[in-house]
Amino acid sequence: MPSALALRMAAFYGAYFTVAGIYLPFWPVWLAHREMNPTEIGVLLAVGSIVKIVANLFFARIADRTGRTKLVVIGLGVASTLTLAAFGVVGGFAAFLLLSLLVGAVFSPMMPLGESITLRQARAGRIDYGRVRLWGSITFMVITVIAGWLIGLYGAGVIHVLVVAAAIATFLTTLTLPADAGRMAAPRKGAALALARHPAFLLFLLAASAAQASHAVYYGFSALHWRASGLSETVIGLLWAEGVIAEILLFAVGARVTARIGPAALLALAGAAGLLRWGVSAETTALWVLAIVQLLHAVTFGAAHLAAMAFLTRAVPDNLSATAQSLYAGLVSGVAFGMAMPLSGWLYGQTGGGAFYLSVVLSLLALLAALALRRRWDGGALLKEAD
Repeated sequence: MPSALALRMAAFYGAYFTVAGIYLPFWPVWLAHREMNPTEIGVLLAVGSIVKIVANLFFARIADRTGRTKLVVIGLGVASTLTLAAFGVVGGFAAFLLLSLLVGAVFSPMMPLGESITLRQARAGRIDYGRVRLWGSITFMVITVIAGWLIGLYGAGVIHVLVVAAAIATFLTTLTLPADAGRMAAPRKGAALALARHPAFLLFLLAASAAQASHAVYYGFSALHWRASGLSETVIGLLWAEGVIAEILLFAVGARVTARIGPAALLALAGAAGLLRWGVSAETTALWVLAIVQLLHAVTFGAAHLAAMAFLTRAVPDNLSATAQSLYAGLVSGVAFGMAMPLSGWLYGQTGGGAFYLSVVLSLLALLAALALRRRWDGGALLKEAD
Protein backbone atom coordinates (compact mmCIF):
# COMPACT_ATOMS: atom_id res chain seq x y z
CA MET A 1 0.00 0.00 0.00
CA PRO A 2 1.29 3.50 -0.81
CA SER A 3 2.10 5.60 2.22
CA ALA A 4 0.00 8.62 3.18
CA LEU A 5 2.92 10.82 2.12
CA ALA A 6 3.07 9.19 -1.31
CA LEU A 7 -0.69 9.65 -1.73
CA ARG A 8 -0.47 13.36 -0.85
CA MET A 9 2.40 13.89 -3.27
CA ALA A 10 0.56 11.93 -5.97
CA ALA A 11 -2.53 14.13 -5.45
CA PHE A 12 -0.44 17.24 -6.07
CA TYR A 13 0.98 15.82 -9.30
CA GLY A 14 -2.48 14.64 -10.36
CA ALA A 15 -4.09 18.04 -9.85
CA TYR A 16 -1.25 19.98 -11.47
CA PHE A 17 -1.27 17.72 -14.51
CA THR A 18 -5.04 17.99 -14.75
CA VAL A 19 -4.42 21.66 -15.59
CA ALA A 20 -1.68 20.64 -18.02
CA GLY A 21 -3.84 17.92 -19.60
CA ILE A 22 -6.38 20.54 -20.58
CA TYR A 23 -4.06 23.47 -21.20
CA LEU A 24 -1.41 21.88 -23.40
CA PRO A 25 -3.54 20.24 -26.08
CA PHE A 26 -6.61 22.48 -25.95
CA TRP A 27 -5.60 25.99 -24.83
CA PRO A 28 -4.59 26.85 -28.43
CA VAL A 29 -8.06 25.70 -29.49
CA TRP A 30 -9.64 28.03 -26.89
CA LEU A 31 -7.42 30.91 -28.05
CA ALA A 32 -8.51 30.27 -31.64
CA HIS A 33 -12.11 30.22 -30.36
CA ARG A 34 -11.39 33.68 -28.92
CA GLU A 35 -10.30 34.80 -32.43
CA MET A 36 -6.52 34.63 -32.04
CA ASN A 37 -4.63 33.73 -35.24
CA PRO A 38 -1.80 31.11 -35.39
CA THR A 39 0.97 33.70 -35.01
CA GLU A 40 -0.77 35.33 -32.04
CA ILE A 41 -1.31 31.91 -30.46
CA GLY A 42 2.38 31.13 -30.84
CA VAL A 43 3.31 34.43 -29.17
CA LEU A 44 0.84 33.93 -26.32
CA LEU A 45 2.18 30.46 -25.63
CA ALA A 46 5.76 31.69 -25.90
CA VAL A 47 5.66 34.71 -23.59
CA GLY A 48 4.63 32.62 -20.62
CA SER A 49 7.53 30.32 -21.36
CA ILE A 50 10.03 33.18 -21.59
CA VAL A 51 9.13 34.64 -18.19
CA LYS A 52 9.43 31.23 -16.52
CA ILE A 53 13.19 31.30 -16.14
CA VAL A 54 13.19 34.56 -14.14
CA ALA A 55 10.14 33.59 -12.11
CA ASN A 56 11.43 30.08 -11.42
CA LEU A 57 14.78 31.34 -10.16
CA PHE A 58 13.19 34.14 -8.13
CA PHE A 59 10.85 31.84 -6.23
CA ALA A 60 13.49 29.09 -5.94
CA ARG A 61 15.94 31.45 -4.27
CA ILE A 62 13.23 32.44 -1.80
CA ALA A 63 12.53 28.75 -1.10
CA ASP A 64 16.22 27.81 -0.70
CA ARG A 65 17.05 30.80 1.49
CA THR A 66 14.00 30.57 3.79
CA GLY A 67 13.37 26.83 3.82
CA ARG A 68 9.64 27.59 3.28
CA THR A 69 9.12 25.80 -0.03
CA LYS A 70 5.61 24.61 0.84
CA LEU A 71 4.44 28.12 1.72
CA VAL A 72 5.81 29.48 -1.56
CA VAL A 73 3.96 26.76 -3.51
CA ILE A 74 0.70 27.54 -1.69
CA GLY A 75 0.98 31.23 -2.57
CA LEU A 76 1.66 30.39 -6.19
CA GLY A 77 -1.44 28.16 -6.21
CA VAL A 78 -3.64 31.07 -5.16
CA ALA A 79 -2.09 33.42 -7.73
CA SER A 80 -2.42 30.84 -10.52
CA THR A 81 -6.12 30.31 -9.89
CA LEU A 82 -6.87 34.02 -9.95
CA THR A 83 -4.81 34.66 -13.07
CA LEU A 84 -6.33 31.82 -15.08
CA ALA A 85 -9.83 32.89 -14.02
CA ALA A 86 -9.14 36.41 -15.32
CA PHE A 87 -8.96 35.12 -18.91
CA GLY A 88 -12.73 34.77 -18.76
CA VAL A 89 -13.40 38.43 -18.07
CA VAL A 90 -11.07 40.12 -20.58
CA GLY A 91 -10.60 39.96 -24.34
CA GLY A 92 -8.16 40.93 -27.05
CA PHE A 93 -4.55 40.13 -27.75
CA ALA A 94 -3.04 42.75 -25.43
CA ALA A 95 -4.99 41.57 -22.37
CA PHE A 96 -4.26 37.93 -23.17
CA LEU A 97 -0.58 38.77 -23.56
CA LEU A 98 -0.42 40.28 -20.07
CA LEU A 99 -2.26 37.36 -18.49
CA SER A 100 -0.08 34.84 -20.35
CA LEU A 101 2.99 36.52 -18.83
CA LEU A 102 1.43 36.26 -15.38
CA VAL A 103 0.50 32.59 -15.85
CA GLY A 104 4.10 31.84 -16.77
CA ALA A 105 5.27 33.73 -13.68
CA VAL A 106 3.04 32.04 -11.09
CA PHE A 107 1.84 28.68 -12.40
CA SER A 108 5.05 27.34 -13.89
CA PRO A 109 7.26 27.68 -10.76
CA MET A 110 4.93 25.40 -8.82
CA MET A 111 6.23 22.27 -10.53
CA PRO A 112 10.02 22.67 -10.05
CA LEU A 113 9.41 23.61 -6.42
CA GLY A 114 7.12 20.60 -6.05
CA GLU A 115 9.75 18.41 -7.72
CA SER A 116 12.29 19.72 -5.23
CA ILE A 117 10.05 18.62 -2.34
CA THR A 118 9.51 15.22 -3.99
CA LEU A 119 13.19 14.56 -4.65
CA ARG A 120 14.08 15.42 -1.06
CA GLN A 121 11.56 12.85 0.12
CA ALA A 122 12.90 10.33 -2.41
CA ARG A 123 16.50 10.89 -1.27
CA ALA A 124 15.37 10.15 2.29
CA GLY A 125 13.87 6.85 1.11
CA ARG A 126 10.29 7.83 1.98
CA ILE A 127 8.88 7.58 -1.57
CA ASP A 128 9.73 6.21 -5.03
CA TYR A 129 9.91 9.23 -7.35
CA GLY A 130 8.80 7.45 -10.52
CA ARG A 131 5.79 5.80 -8.89
CA VAL A 132 4.62 9.10 -7.41
CA ARG A 133 5.24 11.07 -10.61
CA LEU A 134 3.38 8.58 -12.79
CA TRP A 135 0.09 9.66 -11.18
CA GLY A 136 0.55 13.03 -12.81
CA SER A 137 0.82 11.26 -16.14
CA ILE A 138 -2.20 9.05 -15.44
CA THR A 139 -4.31 12.09 -14.56
CA PHE A 140 -3.01 13.92 -17.64
CA MET A 141 -4.09 11.00 -19.81
CA VAL A 142 -7.57 10.66 -18.31
CA ILE A 143 -8.36 14.37 -18.29
CA THR A 144 -7.18 14.80 -21.88
CA VAL A 145 -9.70 12.22 -23.05
CA ILE A 146 -12.47 13.64 -20.86
CA ALA A 147 -11.70 17.21 -21.95
CA GLY A 148 -11.75 16.22 -25.61
CA TRP A 149 -15.14 14.56 -25.11
CA LEU A 150 -16.54 17.57 -23.25
CA ILE A 151 -15.28 19.98 -25.91
CA GLY A 152 -16.99 17.86 -28.55
CA LEU A 153 -20.25 18.14 -26.57
CA TYR A 154 -20.17 21.76 -25.42
CA GLY A 155 -17.73 23.50 -27.75
CA ALA A 156 -14.38 25.20 -27.20
CA GLY A 157 -15.77 27.66 -24.67
CA VAL A 158 -15.80 24.97 -21.97
CA ILE A 159 -11.99 24.77 -22.01
CA HIS A 160 -11.57 27.83 -19.80
CA VAL A 161 -14.06 26.51 -17.22
CA LEU A 162 -12.16 23.22 -17.01
CA VAL A 163 -8.79 24.93 -16.60
CA VAL A 164 -9.99 27.13 -13.74
CA ALA A 165 -11.63 24.20 -11.94
CA ALA A 166 -8.39 22.23 -12.20
CA ALA A 167 -6.38 25.20 -10.89
CA ILE A 168 -8.59 25.35 -7.80
CA ALA A 169 -7.99 21.63 -7.21
CA THR A 170 -4.25 22.17 -7.55
CA PHE A 171 -4.27 24.90 -4.92
CA LEU A 172 -6.11 22.61 -2.50
CA THR A 173 -3.50 19.87 -2.90
CA THR A 174 -0.66 22.29 -2.10
CA LEU A 175 -2.11 22.53 1.41
CA THR A 176 -1.38 18.80 1.93
CA LEU A 177 2.27 18.84 0.85
CA PRO A 178 4.77 17.65 3.51
CA ALA A 179 5.97 20.26 5.96
CA ASP A 180 9.37 21.78 5.30
CA ALA A 181 12.26 20.30 7.27
CA GLY A 182 13.45 23.80 8.14
CA ARG A 183 16.11 26.07 6.81
CA MET A 184 19.13 24.19 5.45
CA ALA A 185 22.74 25.33 5.57
CA ALA A 186 23.21 28.13 3.06
CA PRO A 187 25.26 27.16 -0.01
CA ARG A 188 28.80 28.51 0.00
CA LYS A 189 29.24 31.80 -1.79
CA GLY A 190 29.36 31.33 -5.53
CA ALA A 191 28.21 27.68 -5.42
CA ALA A 192 25.15 28.29 -7.61
CA LEU A 193 27.21 30.19 -10.16
CA ALA A 194 29.88 27.49 -10.14
CA LEU A 195 27.22 24.86 -10.83
CA ALA A 196 25.66 26.93 -13.63
CA ARG A 197 29.07 27.35 -15.29
CA HIS A 198 30.15 23.71 -15.02
CA PRO A 199 30.67 22.25 -18.54
CA ALA A 200 28.78 19.05 -17.72
CA PHE A 201 25.85 21.03 -16.32
CA LEU A 202 25.77 23.21 -19.42
CA LEU A 203 25.76 20.13 -21.68
CA PHE A 204 22.95 18.67 -19.59
CA LEU A 205 20.90 21.85 -19.93
CA LEU A 206 21.48 21.93 -23.70
CA ALA A 207 20.50 18.29 -24.18
CA ALA A 208 17.46 18.45 -21.90
CA SER A 209 16.28 21.80 -23.32
CA ALA A 210 16.53 20.62 -26.91
CA ALA A 211 14.82 17.29 -26.14
CA GLN A 212 11.88 18.94 -24.41
CA ALA A 213 11.63 21.92 -26.80
CA SER A 214 11.29 19.43 -29.66
CA HIS A 215 7.72 18.99 -28.35
CA ALA A 216 6.82 22.66 -29.02
CA VAL A 217 5.06 21.98 -32.32
CA TYR A 218 3.29 19.00 -30.78
CA TYR A 219 2.07 20.89 -27.72
CA GLY A 220 1.15 24.04 -29.58
CA PHE A 221 -0.24 22.89 -32.90
CA SER A 222 -0.80 19.12 -33.14
CA ALA A 223 -4.45 19.48 -32.05
CA LEU A 224 -5.05 22.17 -34.68
CA HIS A 225 -3.15 20.20 -37.34
CA TRP A 226 -4.94 16.93 -36.65
CA ARG A 227 -8.29 18.69 -36.36
CA ALA A 228 -7.75 20.31 -39.76
CA SER A 229 -7.01 16.87 -41.23
CA GLY A 230 -10.42 15.60 -40.09
CA LEU A 231 -9.68 14.00 -36.73
CA SER A 232 -12.22 14.72 -33.98
CA GLU A 233 -11.42 16.20 -30.58
CA THR A 234 -12.12 12.81 -29.01
CA VAL A 235 -9.65 11.05 -31.30
CA ILE A 236 -7.08 13.78 -30.65
CA GLY A 237 -7.53 13.29 -26.92
CA LEU A 238 -7.06 9.54 -27.36
CA LEU A 239 -3.86 10.06 -29.33
CA TRP A 240 -2.46 12.24 -26.56
CA ALA A 241 -3.61 9.71 -23.98
CA GLU A 242 -1.90 6.87 -25.82
CA GLY A 243 1.43 8.62 -25.61
CA VAL A 244 0.93 9.24 -21.91
CA ILE A 245 0.09 5.57 -21.28
CA ALA A 246 3.47 4.63 -22.74
CA GLU A 247 5.06 7.31 -20.55
CA ILE A 248 3.33 5.90 -17.46
CA LEU A 249 4.66 2.42 -18.13
CA LEU A 250 8.18 3.82 -18.35
CA PHE A 251 7.77 5.80 -15.11
CA ALA A 252 6.60 2.63 -13.31
CA VAL A 253 10.00 1.04 -13.94
CA GLY A 254 11.89 4.32 -14.13
CA ALA A 255 14.24 3.68 -11.20
CA ARG A 256 15.47 0.42 -12.72
CA VAL A 257 15.78 1.85 -16.23
CA THR A 258 17.71 4.88 -15.03
CA ALA A 259 20.03 2.77 -12.87
CA ARG A 260 20.78 0.42 -15.77
CA ILE A 261 21.15 2.94 -18.62
CA GLY A 262 22.22 6.14 -16.87
CA PRO A 263 20.97 9.74 -17.29
CA ALA A 264 23.21 10.74 -20.22
CA ALA A 265 22.39 7.64 -22.27
CA LEU A 266 18.67 8.13 -21.58
CA LEU A 267 18.89 11.69 -22.89
CA ALA A 268 20.65 10.45 -26.02
CA LEU A 269 17.93 7.84 -26.51
CA ALA A 270 15.26 10.55 -26.23
CA GLY A 271 16.96 12.58 -28.94
CA ALA A 272 17.26 9.58 -31.26
CA ALA A 273 13.58 8.68 -30.78
CA GLY A 274 12.63 12.27 -31.60
CA LEU A 275 14.26 12.02 -35.01
CA LEU A 276 11.85 9.22 -35.88
CA ARG A 277 8.73 10.51 -34.13
CA TRP A 278 8.78 14.05 -35.46
CA GLY A 279 9.99 13.07 -38.93
CA VAL A 280 6.97 10.80 -39.33
CA SER A 281 4.60 13.39 -37.82
CA ALA A 282 5.75 15.93 -40.41
CA GLU A 283 4.83 13.64 -43.28
CA THR A 284 1.46 12.13 -42.41
CA THR A 285 -1.75 12.49 -40.42
CA ALA A 286 -2.86 8.91 -41.12
CA LEU A 287 -4.44 7.74 -37.88
CA TRP A 288 -2.81 4.30 -37.81
CA VAL A 289 0.64 5.83 -38.29
CA LEU A 290 0.08 8.46 -35.61
CA ALA A 291 -1.13 5.72 -33.27
CA ILE A 292 2.23 3.96 -33.68
CA VAL A 293 4.57 6.95 -33.33
CA GLN A 294 2.64 8.32 -30.34
CA LEU A 295 4.11 5.40 -28.37
CA LEU A 296 7.49 7.12 -28.72
CA HIS A 297 6.27 9.78 -26.30
CA ALA A 298 7.51 7.42 -23.59
CA VAL A 299 11.02 8.04 -24.88
CA THR A 300 10.99 11.57 -26.28
CA PHE A 301 9.40 12.98 -23.12
CA GLY A 302 9.40 10.26 -20.46
CA ALA A 303 13.00 9.12 -20.80
CA ALA A 304 14.23 12.71 -21.10
CA HIS A 305 12.40 13.69 -17.90
CA LEU A 306 13.63 10.69 -15.92
CA ALA A 307 17.16 11.39 -17.13
CA ALA A 308 16.93 15.01 -16.02
CA MET A 309 15.64 14.12 -12.55
CA ALA A 310 18.33 11.46 -12.13
CA PHE A 311 21.05 13.87 -13.24
CA LEU A 312 19.89 16.59 -10.83
CA THR A 313 19.66 14.09 -7.97
CA ARG A 314 23.18 12.76 -8.54
CA ALA A 315 24.96 15.93 -9.61
CA VAL A 316 23.45 18.65 -7.38
CA PRO A 317 23.73 19.05 -3.56
CA ASP A 318 20.50 19.17 -1.56
CA ASN A 319 20.82 22.83 -0.55
CA LEU A 320 20.95 23.85 -4.22
CA SER A 321 18.09 21.54 -5.17
CA ALA A 322 15.32 24.13 -5.65
CA THR A 323 17.66 26.49 -7.50
CA ALA A 324 18.93 23.76 -9.83
CA GLN A 325 15.41 22.42 -10.44
CA SER A 326 14.14 25.89 -11.24
CA LEU A 327 17.09 26.75 -13.48
CA TYR A 328 16.48 23.52 -15.38
CA ALA A 329 12.73 24.12 -15.62
CA GLY A 330 13.20 27.77 -16.57
CA LEU A 331 15.63 27.01 -19.36
CA VAL A 332 13.76 23.98 -20.66
CA SER A 333 10.18 25.23 -20.53
CA GLY A 334 11.11 28.91 -20.50
CA VAL A 335 13.92 29.90 -22.83
CA ALA A 336 13.85 26.82 -25.06
CA PHE A 337 10.07 26.78 -25.46
CA GLY A 338 10.00 30.58 -25.62
CA MET A 339 12.24 30.42 -28.66
CA ALA A 340 10.66 27.36 -30.25
CA MET A 341 6.97 28.18 -29.81
CA PRO A 342 6.67 31.38 -31.87
CA LEU A 343 8.84 29.84 -34.57
CA SER A 344 6.54 26.80 -34.46
CA GLY A 345 3.51 29.06 -34.90
CA TRP A 346 5.04 30.82 -37.88
CA LEU A 347 6.15 27.52 -39.46
CA TYR A 348 2.73 25.97 -38.89
CA GLY A 349 1.06 28.94 -40.53
CA GLN A 350 3.40 28.63 -43.51
CA THR A 351 3.84 24.86 -43.90
CA GLY A 352 1.28 23.08 -41.72
CA GLY A 353 2.72 19.74 -40.64
CA GLY A 354 6.10 20.72 -42.04
CA ALA A 355 6.62 22.61 -38.76
CA PHE A 356 7.51 19.24 -37.20
CA TYR A 357 10.87 19.40 -38.99
CA LEU A 358 11.86 22.02 -36.41
CA SER A 359 11.35 19.24 -33.85
CA VAL A 360 13.63 16.97 -35.88
CA VAL A 361 16.42 19.55 -35.75
CA LEU A 362 16.03 20.00 -32.00
CA SER A 363 16.08 16.23 -31.44
CA LEU A 364 19.36 15.98 -33.32
CA LEU A 365 20.82 18.72 -31.14
CA ALA A 366 19.65 16.85 -28.02
CA LEU A 367 21.27 13.65 -29.23
CA LEU A 368 24.63 15.29 -29.92
CA ALA A 369 24.70 17.19 -26.60
CA ALA A 370 23.75 14.06 -24.64
CA LEU A 371 26.54 12.06 -26.25
CA ALA A 372 28.98 14.83 -25.31
CA LEU A 373 27.63 14.80 -21.74
CA ARG A 374 28.16 11.06 -21.53
CA ARG A 375 31.84 11.54 -22.36
CA ARG A 376 32.27 14.52 -20.01
CA TRP A 377 30.41 13.48 -16.82
CA ASP A 378 31.55 10.68 -14.50
CA GLY A 379 28.12 10.21 -12.93
CA GLY A 380 28.92 11.90 -9.61
CA ALA A 381 28.47 15.29 -7.95
CA LEU A 382 29.64 18.25 -10.01
CA LEU A 383 30.67 20.25 -6.94
CA LYS A 384 32.81 18.83 -4.15
CA GLU A 385 30.95 20.91 -1.62
CA ALA A 386 28.09 23.40 -1.55
CA ASP A 387 28.42 24.83 1.92
